[in-house]
Amino acid sequence: MVIEPRRMVQEQPRVAVLCSGGLDSTVLVALQARSATVLPVYVRSGLAWEKTEQLSLSKLLSAQPFVGKVDSLVCLETNMLNLYSSSHWAIQGRPPAFDTPDSDTYLIGRNITLLAKVGVLCAQKRIGMIALGPLAGNPFPDATENFFNTMARALSLGLDHTVEIVAPLRQLSKAKVIQLGLELQVPFELTMSCMSPRERNHCGQCSKCRERHDAFEAIGIKDPAKYVAKIT
Repeated sequence: MVIEPRRMVQEQPRVAVLCSGGLDSTVLVALQARSATVLPVYVRSGLAWEKTEQLSLSKLLSAQPFVGKVDSLVCLETNMLNLYSSSHWAIQGRPPAFDTPDSDTYLIGRNITLLAKVGVLCAQKRIGMIALGPLAGNPFPDATENFFNTMARALSLGLDHTVEIVAPLRQLSKAKVIQLGLELQVPFELTMSCMSPRERNHCGQCSKCRERHDAFEAIGIKDPAKYVAKIT
């Protein structure tokens, strides 16, 4: 009698995805879920829009193409209220105006604090990869390839657990990300990309709303999200 060797079942890799429920990070979750087991992670920092973001994200992850394909959402906290002043626009919920450049929305130390928090989670859960969603043209110092590689080395050393940090969308424009999301059947109507949401709708007056609206317009598709103020 010939005994065949037992076939080894190769487990999918696990990846922790930093997601906010916004357009970019939602597409990132869908993309990673094609080849890995995704642990979606939301980090609260005390910013004005977080409650609405978290509600949107929970609803999103209960919809296709995520249901049954990603792990349960993990919510962490890393309070920035003792670092950002009480008058800071991100605390007050008064973001820069519609036509301001990306540089005006810079939150100092944002990715450093997010990655440090999620890095500890990955060490505890033995997850070897963190994914986050900066796009092409991101001007911030904590969104560069050099920063991500350096941060990964520091986390790996300090946690005694090898962690890789990846940014799979960093060569894409927002319009290209939307096209990718359409291929992945992302329910864009459930995403929230706004710094001043009103009753779970987009304000239509902040630069994040402008970026989103312009990206949909660039590919000739109507944005399914609702805006309080009409964008012209």
